[in-house]
Amino acid sequence: MEALSACEGKKLDVVTFGETMALFSSTDTRGIEYAQTMMKSFGGAESNVAIGLARLGHLVGWFSRLGKDPLGRYILKGIRGEGVDISRVELADHEATGVMMRELVAGQSSVYYYRKHAAVSRLAPEHLDPAYIENAAMLHVTGITCALSSSCADAVESAVRIAKAAEVKVSFDPNLRLKLWTIEEARARLLPLADEVDYFLPGLDELKLLYGTNDQQQIFNRLGQLSAVSVVKGGLGMNYIVQGTRIEEVPYQPVAHVVDTVGAGDAFCAGLLSGLVRGLSVQEAVQLANVTGAMAVQAFGDWEALPTREQVEAKQSQAVHIER
Repeated sequence: MEALSACEGKKLDVVTFGETMALFSSTDTRGIEYAQTMMKSFGGAESNVAIGLARLGHLVGWFSRLGKDPLGRYILKGIRGEGVDISRVELADHEATGVMMRELVAGQSSVYYYRKHAAVSRLAPEHLDPAYIENAAMLHVTGITCALSSSCADAVESAVRIAKAAEVKVSFDPNLRLKLWTIEEARARLLPLADEVDYFLPGLDELKLLYGTNDQQQIFNRLGQLSAVSVVKGGLGMNYIVQGTRIEEVPYQPVAHVVDTVGAGDAFCAGLLSGLVRGLSVQEAVQLANVTGAMAVQAFGDWEALPTREQVEAKQSQAVHIER
């Protein structure tokens, strides 16, 4: 598939970075304890988004630190094979690649993480290549990276400063993970970032925790004070676009049969960023994101079900035909 041209003379449409781990999933419903075989894959919020953007035809770069071990090499080859630039990834000697294990037992999905002291946890501002960030139309970051370690959080903040100084747009998904840190620690790092970015992409449930209230109007009032355009993944079938005092509702894309919700948020994010870097309005970009998110939940996998540009266009054409 031919990639879209990068925006405004930039070499890359989007640059992102963060944790990606090897993923082992039990192949039956007996769970990890009794499973005799496991399926191997990998996953990480930022690399999932990067793969999603590459499949939608964009020039995208992802970087991180991985262990110089079989799992690190496997992840690197997999992401590169999806058309993502990995030229700034570091394979670290004598450091490990993180691992997660997933099982589905009695309809209940559980994930176990083995990430402490993984190579990515030592990511720091000195590992950033400012020119690489400056040559992108957009930088995408998430709160997961901030939660991994103090140096990782410093790297995110430094990357945002580099991007802003170079007039590179910044999108930020808080991806709140309270298994990694307390809500107080999360607020201290994530809320200041929301003040700095161009696009803030939280879920409504995340905002209730970050802002310490269940009052939706109070939440929207707080978002309205940001300079960012906020795209809120809400409940009850609705997304919200908040900019200043203006609040716009955008309904979800209907899905007849949901197979696996893992990776749905990353698919949504990839569609949204694709629309934004292509010059669509925020409303049009959210509509595109709804399509990519809806398509991703109809198959298993963190990133395997992310749609291509051709698949999205076929889906959109089908929808227009049905409406007529």
